[in-house]
Amino acid sequence: MRLIFGLLLGVSVLGLAFWAYQENYRTRQALADNRALSREIGQLQEHLGVLKAEWAYLNRPERLRELSELNFERLRLLPMAPEHFGRLDQVAYPPRSVPIEPEIAIATPVAAATEQRP
Repeated sequence: MRLIFGLLLGVSVLGLAFWAYQENYRTRQALADNRALSREIGQLQEHLGVLKAEWAYLNRPERLRELSELNFERLRLLPMAPEHFGRLDQVAYPPRSVPIEPEIAIATPVAAATEQRP
C-alpha cells in the first residue's frame, strides 16, 4: 500500500512540475507579446503625433488662403467674412413628419399568449 501511495504521489508531483513548466513558458510568451504590443502602440502614437503635426502645418490659414487665391479660377472660393454667416432663426427647417415621441407597443406576457390558444 505504501508503494502505491508513493508511486501516486511521485506521478502527481511530476504532473504538477510539468504543468508548472508549461505555465511558466506560457507566461513568458504572454509577457513578450505584451511588450511587443506596447512597443507597437508607442510607435503608432508617435506616428500619429507626426501626422497631426503635418495636418496642422498643411491647414495653416495663410497657406489655405494662398491656395484658394492661386486656384480661384477653378474653385471660385471666397475668403470668409462675417457677412457669410446667418442667424439661427434664419434657417428654414423642414416640417417635422415624425412624431416627437414614438409610441411604444406594450408586449403581452408569454403566459397570457399561450393560454389564449385553442
